[in-house]
Amino acid sequence: MNREQIYAALFAKLSASSAFKTKSRKLRHWADVKDIEQPALFQAQKRELAMTTPGQPTVWSLQVDVYIYVHQKNGMPSTLLNGLLDALADSLAPDPITNKCTLGGLVQHAWIEGAIETDEGTLGDQAVAIVPIVIKAV
Repeated sequence: MNREQIYAALFAKLSASSAFKTKSRKLRHWADVKDIEQPALFQAQKRELAMTTPGQPTVWSLQVDVYIYVHQKNGMPSTLLNGLLDALADSLAPDPITNKCTLGGLVQHAWIEGAIETDEGTLGDQAVAIVPIVIKAV
């Protein structure tokens, strides 16, 4: 397993959309991302879990949080945020034959898992979503 290759492949897949003006693997707080730099996508490594069975290769669970920031003055920022969340989910769509997203054969599977935390911008012009992604690798 090559962690850097895996994290780089995930970032390339998630950030391929031209809808994002700012894309980085170095997390910035939304208050530090100017309106003109948004929509923005940030990928942050969260934690890694090793699952070892005697006589078997260690299976790794790599956990990543993806942050999406949207600033929209006229209208609801959540309408733009929802489209970006859909695009993010589509980018991790499994292969129709294997039913897995292998990041080009680097991992067993990568997918969104868990609660997506959102602040839809109801009380202002800024919307934020934090999307949990799990990657299984050997």
